[in-house]
Parts: sequence; structure tokens; C-alpha cells
Amino acid sequence: MPPAKKRPRSYDSARTRGAVLAQFGHVAEAVRGLTPERLSRPTHLGEWTVGDLAGHVAWIADSLARGLDRPPAAGGGLLPHDWPFTTVALAGKIADAARETLTGAPVAELYERAGARLTEALAAHGDDRVLDLWIGPMRLGDFLVTRTVELVVHTDDLNRAAGLEIPFDRQALAACTRLLADALAVKAPGGAVEVRIPPFAVVQCVEGPRHTRGTPPNVVETDPLTWIRLATGRTEWAAELDGARVSASGERADLSGLLPLMA
Repeated sequence: MPPAKKRPRSYDSARTRGAVLAQFGHVAEAVRGLTPERLSRPTHLGEWTVGDLAGHVAWIADSLARGLDRPPAAGGGLLPHDWPFTTVALAGKIADAARETLTGAPVAELYERAGARLTEALAAHGDDRVLDLWIGPMRLGDFLVTRTVELVVHTDDLNRAAGLEIPFDRQALAACTRLLADALAVKAPGGAVEVRIPPFAVVQCVEGPRHTRGTPPNVVETDPLTWIRLATGRTEWAAELDGARVSASGERADLSGLLPLMA
């Protein structure tokens, strides 16, 4: 008899909403004071400058508010762990839309406008409101979990590129870590490898013998930020293994062929 299909992880609505607004607020506070010199610095994201990256984060909030202004879609089939696999094909379209929306406005103005619109939109709509997205219909409550990934990942990008120390909201970091861990389990279903990302997530993945008790024979462990960088292509498995930021034991514990999940 095949194993029962795992139920999707549930996320606390109030905490997720608070995490999205809190992380956006942390970024807004940090980037408002950036000088033109720092905004013009390069990033590790192709041709994007720090200013481009900061504008993109403002667009994340602004586009969500705009999406809630549109008529709702029917249904809501996409779940948070489905979302990472839909993003690569839309990268160019998202960049074009962000430029059209944000061109010409100072960074401080972008964030003030986007933050106000996002706060108002979230107050007006419940989690079951279905968004009509490019990737398909998705419940607002589920889509907000994906926003923690965007905000946490780009907070890290900004910190590294601009020499900032933008804090990570704990709930945003937790939701981001868990979503990406669940996506790994979807990509490589099984129970041969246990992936531990304390204190936020433990998942089993990869086909092979399933352990039932005691210490699993194949274990991967890392910290949340290293995991997020691996899952999104900001770093490589071999480098993190060599730097002892990832520990991997067991013959099936090499995840290099499964990463990144999104890039």
C-alpha cells in the first residue's frame, strides 16, 4: 500500500501577514538612507544595481496591492511549495513590469507609496481571496507565504551588496525556510534523507530506504540563511560543505544535484 500523501504545511495567517509587513518595513527603513553612490553599486544579480534591487523590493509590495485591486480569480490551486518552480520562466516579465511601475520615482517615495498600499490592501482582504497571478490562481493566504521568501532573499541580497545590516523578522525567516524545505521534499519525494534546518524545519526527501527509528543514515544539516542561499542559487553546495556551513552524512546525503530549487 503506498504511503499516504502528506498534508501541506499550514501557516498562521496573522503571523504571516505581520511578517510580510515587518520585513518590508525593515528594508524600507534601511534603503531610504542610501546615498546615490551606494545605490549605484553592483550586486551579484546580473546587471542589477543596489538601486534596482531596492526598487524591486518596493515592487513586490506594490504589485501585491495591485493584484488585490483586480477582480478575483476562480479557484486557488497553487500551494506555497508549488511556487518556487514557477518563478524562473517569469524572471524577465517580472523585471519588465517592475521597471514600468517604478521608473522615475525616488526610492523613499517608492517605499512610502508601496507600504501604504500594501497595508491598506491586506486590511481589506481575507486569506481566501483568490489572486489572478501570471502563474495561476492562488489564495492570498498562500501567496503571502511566498512573499516572505522574496523579502527575506532580497534582504540578504541587499545586505551583501550594499554592506547593510537589515534585520530578518523571525517569522518571515521561519516561513521562508519552511517553504523552501517543503519544495525540496516535493522535488525529490522520499524518506532516505533527513534535512534539518534548525530551529525552523525538518523534512525527509530522496527515494531510497526509509528509516523508522533512531538516527537516520543520511542527514543534512545547515542554518536557515545558508539553506536559503543554496535553495535560491546564491551559493553552491560544494562551497558550503567545504566551509563547514553544511554537514552531510550518508551515501545519499549529497543534495548538489537537486539545488538550486529556484534561481
